[in-house]
Amino acid sequence: MKQISVINAIEVPKGFEEKAIKVRDAYIKYFKTKPGFVSSTFYRTINDKGKFNFINIVVWDSYKSFQEVVNIGFENDEGLNAGHMKVLGKGFPMPIEVTPGQFEIIRSD
Repeated sequence: MKQISVINAIEVPKGFEEKAIKVRDAYIKYFKTKPGFVSSTFYRTINDKGKFNFINIVVWDSYKSFQEVVNIGFENDEGLNAGHMKVLGKGFPMPIEVTPGQFEIIRSD
């Protein structure tokens, strides 16, 4: 099996930083209960030069495990999965904006 990384670039307006951290922590607590979850790393920018000021990387043991957690979230606008959690970056409230992506490692140096 090939691990995948779900990398979410997050744009958090000033004043919403603590909310973003709390939402992220709640999702990681949920993901930790699911088979295939490997790890998560949460980053905050050290400068204000870019659009995205937070990055969250969640590693799954395989794309299959990731799909089993998000399952029907791919199929509906709300991103709700079978556990009634909003997935695919849709669990953050406005005005927080998330740009999600799924990546596999092709080289590690």
